[in-house]
Amino acid sequence: MATDLQMSPQLEQIHGEIRDNFRALSNGFQKLDKIKDSNRQTKQLEELTGRMRECKRLIKEMDREIKDEEARNPPEVNKQLNDEKQSMIKELNSYVALRKTYMNSLGNKKVELFDMGAGVSEPTADENVQVASSMSNQELIDAGKKTMDETDQAIKRSQMVVEQTIEVGTQTATTLKGQVSMIH
Repeated sequence: MATDLQMSPQLEQIHGEIRDNFRALSNGFQKLDKIKDSNRQTKQLEELTGRMRECKRLIKEMDREIKDEEARNPPEVNKQLNDEKQSMIKELNSYVALRKTYMNSLGNKKVELFDMGAGVSEPTADENVQVASSMSNQELIDAGKKTMDETDQAIKRSQMVVEQTIEVGTQTATTLKGQVSMIH
């Protein structure tokens, strides 16, 4: 699709830089799978995060250029350019989701070092990445919403425990106060 687009030289340059960054991100995540040391994985993720920030900046710049040129382009060209921009945003979001998966798995690895991995049945980092990379954006969104719902439910349960604890504490204090006043 990108080769069919009519772009100004500035847009072409921005588009090319974004594509170069996406290739680097793809290669970087493939390398990440091969790195076994969690400190080196963390450094690689930091580099990839920097590339993602650069992509975000370039996509915003592309958006400004598209808007600046909008009046000079026919509507179908503007639509194609906006579609390409949306496609790039989706691709960037997929890398962001992949990064989150790696960050979570790195965090889990560090926790497992302390737990000594006692019978953990959670999927491994490789499985998480493969699952995330095979999911559509909607599936990733749904999985995120499900996780948020589970977190909300856990928070509500915790709040109920706190309220019950306060209630028991109040009852205990009342009972103790009654016992102390009987003694005096």
